[in-house]
Parts: sequence; structure tokens; C-alpha cells
Amino acid sequence: MKGTQRKDITMLRLILLSIPVMLASLAPAAAQNMQTAVVAGGCFWCVESDFRRVEGVTDVRVGFSGGQTPDPVYDDVVRGRTSHLEAAKITFDADQISYDQILHLFLRSIDVLDDGGQFCDRGDHYTTAIFATPEQTVSAEAAIAEAEAELGQSIVTPVREAMPFYEADEFHQNYAYSTERTLTRFGWIERREAYARYREGCGRDQRVRELWGDAAPFAGS
Repeated sequence: MKGTQRKDITMLRLILLSIPVMLASLAPAAAQNMQTAVVAGGCFWCVESDFRRVEGVTDVRVGFSGGQTPDPVYDDVVRGRTSHLEAAKITFDADQISYDQILHLFLRSIDVLDDGGQFCDRGDHYTTAIFATPEQTVSAEAAIAEAEAELGQSIVTPVREAMPFYEADEFHQNYAYSTERTLTRFGWIERREAYARYREGCGRDQRVRELWGDAAPFAGS
């Protein structure tokens, strides 16, 4: 084999061997430690809106948990026909933010002293809870204890056993950021505007600031 041919073959082999490495470098880095937290904090639009802004949170889906009825629908839940709570499933990269940090933020974004609902939303389906797996339970109980010590009061938000989470329909997903229009008493407006008016009128941020002060991570932001 001539020297030129040998060099060409060697070069071709090097190129072929380098292709997988080049392709790997072009692929987006995959998160290696994805975890989830399921919490109930009153209106699930508000919980979703808050946590979508948290660094390390990759997704938030709203839905229902805590009840026995399979595949509950929104109208049945809000009319108290099931025992589900409005809930949010928060997916996060634990290499960027821990489960403990998620719970720290969550407890300081709700009224942990209210066992009849949250803010202007009343009824059992608007009450609060942390739905914890067996592996998460110790962390959840510690988060409650820390918050109680900070407030100097007993907290009514319970740690409950993890139960099936049912996603609400797409109308409710990402509601606080949606530019789709919806009919309200103010006429046809974007959902994000309807949400902003609802949140302000419900007094959520005002009560959270009153309760947690500067420790409230989302109120008014």
C-alpha cells in the first residue's frame, strides 16, 4: 500500500472515531438528578406561578391529589364532590435545588395557620398539605418543625402520605403566563391578566407578607 493511501485510511479512521464524541458535545446536557415534590397550597395557579420562577425547577404541573376518586375533574373537585386538594407537582433538578429548599419556599408562600382554605378560597379542597413519599417524610416533618419554630406557632399544614396525582386539563396548566383570552367579569382578557387580578383581589401576597415578612419569597415579586 502506498504511503499516501495509508495516510488517507488513517485519517478516515480518526474522523469516524471522532464522530460520536462530536455528537455528544453537541447534545444538551441532561439533568442527572430529577426529583418531584407534590404540595397543596390553595389555588394551584398560584403555586405553579411561584415555582416556575425558581432556579432549578424544570416543570410544574397542576392537578389534584389526596382523594380516593380516580381521575377527578376540576368541576367536581371545586364543588367539594371529591376529597381531593388542588395540588402542584414540582419537578426539579436536585443538583441545583434540594427538596428541603423547595419545602422551605413552599411553606413561606402560604398561610400555614389557615385550616379552612387559603386566602379568599374557602373549602377543604383549598387546604394545604405536603404529600411526601416515605423517603421524603423526614425532610417534610423537619421543614414543618423549622417553620413552626420560626413563627412561634403551631402549623396546620400536614405532612400526608403521597397519593396519586391527577393532572388538571390543559386550560389550567401555565395559566398565570398564558396569553390565551378568557371571558371574565372584566370582559375578554388574557388569562395572565385574569390571574393577576384574581391574585391581587384574593389578598394572597398581603397575607403572606403579614405572616412571614421578609421571609416570604414570592409575595409582591
